[in-house]
Amino acid sequence: MFRTLMTSVAAAALATPLLAAVHAPLVVSTDAATGPGSLSEALAQASAATTPTTILITTEGDIALDATATYDGAAPLTLIGRGQTLMANGDFTLLAIAQGADVTIHALNFTGPGGFDIANQSTGTPGKGIYVGVPQDATGTVTLTLQDVTVRDVAGHGIHLSDCSLADACGAGAGGGGDGSAASISVILNGVTVENAGHGSFDSDGVRVDERGDGDITFHASASRFISVGADGVELDEGDAGDVRVTSIDNHYDLNGNYCDPAVVASFLPDPDEGEFEPGVLAEADAPGPVTGSPDDRCIEREVDLHDDGSVAEYAFGIDLDDGFDVDEAGDGSIIATLTGGQIMNNTDEGLDFDEAGAGDITLTLVGALAEGNTDDAIKLSEEDAGDVTVVATAITARANGGKGVVLEEADAGDLALTGVDLSTEANDDSDDTGLELVQEDAGAGSATLIRANLSDGMDLDGVTLP
Repeated sequence: MFRTLMTSVAAAALATPLLAAVHAPLVVSTDAATGPGSLSEALAQASAATTPTTILITTEGDIALDATATYDGAAPLTLIGRGQTLMANGDFTLLAIAQGADVTIHALNFTGPGGFDIANQSTGTPGKGIYVGVPQDATGTVTLTLQDVTVRDVAGHGIHLSDCSLADACGAGAGGGGDGSAASISVILNGVTVENAGHGSFDSDGVRVDERGDGDITFHASASRFISVGADGVELDEGDAGDVRVTSIDNHYDLNGNYCDPAVVASFLPDPDEGEFEPGVLAEADAPGPVTGSPDDRCIEREVDLHDDGSVAEYAFGIDLDDGFDVDEAGDGSIIATLTGGQIMNNTDEGLDFDEAGAGDITLTLVGALAEGNTDDAIKLSEEDAGDVTVVATAITARANGGKGVVLEEADAGDLALTGVDLSTEANDDSDDTGLELVQEDAGAGSATLIRANLSDGMDLDGVTLP
């Protein structure tokens, strides 16, 4: 039906003179990388257009690319395929949208060369599946819409939208830097799979959005899978004023975060890899220094705390693993999220990890989701400043996670409120009696209402009342 519909649309456009002059799609009729009828030629023609352009890929074969397919235009672009694959003959980005145009892609696959891991890293700029760069003078909303699209086997991010002046050096979360435009970013994914991406470079995610200006991030995903990614399955970083709005329906965030493979990296940790000391016992110069000589030294985190006299109070080293779904909002904005159905399983750090710093709140609605087998906490929300944490969780199961089942933290002047209905936690925190942890540390109220809850591994409440 899909092929028939697309053929009918193309035929109608070509058959009507007026439509042919204004709306006729460009047709990719060959699987050759360049030349007449190629994708490269169609993108070049579309880049010169000032009105929205549609490219129909009708070739039966897959398209092997020798270089990045680039769209340089500012007008909206639609790419319509029939399940063909764009294959990279090397470690480079498959499709680049250079000027922040609105792009819609239907029924296409993007495949890199594969074979990446920490021992077989990208040797240049890591290739991505789809990249959208947002110009510094952009306004309005830059929108990427994907339907029935697969991205796999690339060294870098599977899908990357960047509104950041530092490009790939933008950094992640609250620690990220760079400036951005006034534009917002919207990502709409339906039936999308991002698999085996990000294993060729440090901190490369399945889907990554960097927003460093005053705009918002809107992320809507349904019936999609973000699995076996080197870093986070999905990471949304809003580093300035602006909200992060999430709608997730029946998605899988599984098996992510293992680029810094402990089987490879752990032998480079100092022995012991942590220690606590009384004042004057250990000088800072005598503490173990940053690790060097490992396959990727960025994989090993180092923290040192000092006493007032400058001697070491404690130090700790750890391996930087990543999450299933990570959201960081570090400016004046809120995180507003709804997750319905789906699963968050077997990620090497937290399953779902939302952090908000600055003026703003965290508001989360969870319905009918399973969080299981994650190495750290299954679901963790942290509000660092004067904002509220409000969570409604219905029919949620968190079990057999290495950390706690559900963790909600409010560290400043703000309220924390949980309403849990049919909330189940079991065998979490290595069965150490912490299925649910609620912490309200400063001025503000903390409350929890639980209905038909089954917390077989117990609760830990700090500053939170349970009516």
